[in-house]
Amino acid sequence: MPKIRPCLWFDRQAEEAVDLYLSVFDDSRVVHVERYGEAGPREEGLVMTIEFELAGQSCVALNGGPEFHFNEAMSLYVSCETQEEIDRYWSGLTADGGQEGPCGWLKDRFGVSWQIAPTVLDELIADPDRAKSARVTRAMLGMGKLDIAGLRAAADAA
Repeated sequence: MPKIRPCLWFDRQAEEAVDLYLSVFDDSRVVHVERYGEAGPREEGLVMTIEFELAGQSCVALNGGPEFHFNEAMSLYVSCETQEEIDRYWSGLTADGGQEGPCGWLKDRFGVSWQIAPTVLDELIADPDRAKSARVTRAMLGMGKLDIAGLRAAADAA
C-alpha cells in the first residue's frame, strides 16, 4: 500500500463517483469496500470507504457526510500523451453535469477538480526561448480544454 493516497470526501456519492472514475480511466479497479456497521455514525450498510485504483494510482473515497465540499484548492492532475486522451478524459469527466473550466481545468459532477494536461505543455512552457514560452502560456490561458495542436502552433509562431 502506498504511503500517501488521496482521500475524496463525499456526502453519500462515493460509489457513484468511483463508478464514473473507473468508466473513464483504463487500468482502474475497486480494491476494497467497507460499510458502516451498527456502531455508526451513519446508517448501517452505507458505504463508508472504497479503496480504488485509477490508472495505477491508489485512492480512497469516503462517504463522510455533508460537512465538507470540494474546491479548486485541491485537484487531480492527469498527464496525457495525446489529444485523444485529453478529449476522452475531458468528455468523460464533464458528462452529466460536470463543468468545463479554463486552462485544462474541469469539475466533475461531484465537484472534484481535475487538470487534464498534455505532457508536452511542461516542455513548451519551460522552453529557454522566453518569447516561445510566453506565446504558449498565452495560448493556454485562452483555452478551456487544452489543445495540443494549438499549443504547438503558438510555440512555432514567430
